[in-house]
Amino acid sequence: MEKPLVILTGPTAVGKTALSIGLAKAIGGEIISADSMQVYRGMDIGSAKIRPDEMEGVPHHLIDVLDPEDEFHVVLFQKLVKEAMETIYRNGHIPILTGGTGFYIQAVLYDIDFTENGEDMSYRESLENLAEEKGAETLHEMLRKVDPVSAEEIHANNIKRVIRALEYFQQTGEPISLHNQREREKKAAYNRAYFVLNAPRPLLYERIDRRVDEMLENGLVEEVERLRDRGCTRELVSMQGLGYKEILAWLDGEISYEEAVEILKRDTRHFAKRQITWFKRERDVIWIDKDAFDYDEKKILDFMIRELKERKILPEL
Repeated sequence: MEKPLVILTGPTAVGKTALSIGLAKAIGGEIISADSMQVYRGMDIGSAKIRPDEMEGVPHHLIDVLDPEDEFHVVLFQKLVKEAMETIYRNGHIPILTGGTGFYIQAVLYDIDFTENGEDMSYRESLENLAEEKGAETLHEMLRKVDPVSAEEIHANNIKRVIRALEYFQQTGEPISLHNQREREKKAAYNRAYFVLNAPRPLLYERIDRRVDEMLENGLVEEVERLRDRGCTRELVSMQGLGYKEILAWLDGEISYEEAVEILKRDTRHFAKRQITWFKRERDVIWIDKDAFDYDEKKILDFMIRELKERKILPEL
């Protein structure tokens, strides 16, 4: 018997957190965060991390497990999620993987093997040096020439993933986007329901802009200042996240405060667009368009539970 897994994802600011709590309470679930920033302690406001008082007693995993100085990547994520899932199954509960990092979700769902290629540290170091000397756009342009699909998916500022894609091409002679496509076509490792929550684009963008304003009101600048004071720089993976690198650029005098806010809003909207593109390519996804349910969370939950029963993830009552 395949073990059950529920995935609840969607673009940033669409409302996944509140819905995941309602779903977990309805089905006896525990939540695993599929977010590349919420793993970090002390990075609460910029990551829109759920607060303990919002959890309503539902156990959460992969939140506040690393320090900002620690490196976090998909291989470590996959390992931590597997450990969390074993704990949840032992508890007799259903894991609900919630968050917006599509590549991380895919790594768990299809149990992707990341060990098939050896590492060429000299090539990686040469790419890192090139990024340092000529900037992230130079690397991104190199990727665009050999793998335009990946270049479209990966933001130029995500230097780590750009380098990984270039490394893969150098090692194998094929674009990593082809590798990812093959992995997508593998059979899922779990009996799963893969829900993608979505909203009309204008509403989503409005929610993103409002969320950024709320983050600033709630102390995002002070949070970034605290991190900078403890020695966190933009070289850290954690500080390359949306909300952190823009405020750092302002604190370092590179741009004005108004520019930092506008860039953050713009880049978050672009990120949401890339997330939707990613999820549209995934197989056997159950789209939940909030407007089709009149933005009524009870209707959405009822629909999800029906789907879970049909897939034998939940028993018929």
